[in-house]
Amino acid sequence: MTSDKDKIVKTPAEWAAQLSKESYFVTQEKGTERAFTGKYYDCEAPGRYECICCGEALFDSESKFDAGCGWPSFSQPVTEGAVEEHKDVSHFMTRTEVVCKRCDAHLGHVFPDGPAPSGLRYCINSASISLEETKTNK
Repeated sequence: MTSDKDKIVKTPAEWAAQLSKESYFVTQEKGTERAFTGKYYDCEAPGRYECICCGEALFDSESKFDAGCGWPSFSQPVTEGAVEEHKDVSHFMTRTEVVCKRCDAHLGHVFPDGPAPSGLRYCINSASISLEETKTNK
């Protein structure tokens, strides 16, 4: 489960001052970056992906896989409860939206077509996350 950290709530102006235009559009207006344009869709660096808004740990590079969809894809969150899921009926379709549990930032969507063992594909916008790379000895 996530820690007992307080929920982060900011005004739109406070988020706009903190985030790039693209990150604001994605996380606060539930936007989507174009496929194959985000900086993490083909990133193979080891580390932990954190919420661009609040820094909460969301996904680990060990659960990242190439789904061929053009967005970073993960088979599971870093911990149970790191993200929340909501029904999304926008754009004339029904999907499951994924948001950061701590600050409610829109991250992307989850689909039931991922690899074992979870069978899930968390399709996440690069603009909603930041990679904290793990140092490796090579």
